[in-house]
Amino acid sequence: MTKRADFWTCLRGTRRVAALLLVVAPVLAACQKEAETDTVEVRPVRTVVAAREKAGETVVLTGQIQPRNEASMAFRIGGRMIGRPVNVGDRVEAGQVLATLDPVNEQNALRSAQAALTAAEGQLVQARNAYGRQEHLLRNGFTTRANYEQALQALQTAQAQVDSAEAQLEIAQDRVAFTELKADVSGTITARGAEPGEVVQAGQMIVQLAHEGGRDAVFDVPAQVLRAAPADPIVTVRLTDDPSVTAVGRVREVAPQANALTRNFPVRVGLDNPPEAIRLGSTVSGTIDMDTAAIIAIPATALTAADQKPAVWIVDPASSTVSLRNVEISRHDPATVVIADGLEGGEVIVTAGVQALHPGQKVRLVEATR
Repeated sequence: MTKRADFWTCLRGTRRVAALLLVVAPVLAACQKEAETDTVEVRPVRTVVAAREKAGETVVLTGQIQPRNEASMAFRIGGRMIGRPVNVGDRVEAGQVLATLDPVNEQNALRSAQAALTAAEGQLVQARNAYGRQEHLLRNGFTTRANYEQALQALQTAQAQVDSAEAQLEIAQDRVAFTELKADVSGTITARGAEPGEVVQAGQMIVQLAHEGGRDAVFDVPAQVLRAAPADPIVTVRLTDDPSVTAVGRVREVAPQANALTRNFPVRVGLDNPPEAIRLGSTVSGTIDMDTAAIIAIPATALTAADQKPAVWIVDPASSTVSLRNVEISRHDPATVVIADGLEGGEVIVTAGVQALHPGQKVRLVEATR
């Protein structure tokens, strides 16, 4: 009996252990699954530290050397041009004759004006003598006031005719002088507009004169470059065929209207003491450093979206968790995104693995590139 009782007692104990195992096993399995789940949710991510840097962007444009001041030389009167002793490329001095018109008509008009002045002066002498006599007779009471006033009027008329004749003579003299086209300043002939033998009109360009004393580099600049350029940039100009020849200058003039064909804006850069090798018409390249304000640039792979706006994942170093932050983009290219607002610098940004993250998730930093 004792052995049988021990058997049943042992059997009941075994059943209790089995029942206990049945109860404990699911709990252990759940704990194991929870531990496995926690291990999976700690995701490895690549990161970068947001930092403000100088952009250092450089723009290079191609342009041409032109004179700072250039004038179209023309006759003030029309006529047949009989000579043009200068040609393109010639250097001329102030006062040098550039072209001449046939002066026969103007010389005839000058002689006519001189004759008219001589006649008017004769009439003035006669009128002055008549007035003197009438004044003397009136003073002595031998003539009437009417005769005196008539003599005075004739004198005034004769004086006016002399003044008019003198003015006409000056005009005739000027027209004779206008038959010679002279340079008003020293410079170089850059173009010609008429040949000897042609009948030219007043104001028609005969030659183009580039003044000495200044050269400009002229560039066609896109509108976006003008908007991004600093207020008073220093431009480095190099000869295209010899980059060792350089000069520096500043923007002197920006055209108010874009070119109708290129839609770019002509910009004139005044050169400071350019070397002689930089001649008129030379092709040059201009280099300008764009706005050097500090910017925050991050890899394009860091960009995601939240509330239909650009966003990035920020890592909290203390808790190793991530959170979303909306940002504003200034500009971007396939590899880099420049942030305009939303980052101050120093934030740890997730650059790889952004698709599998959710707010508050724990992460493990695989690599920090900066």
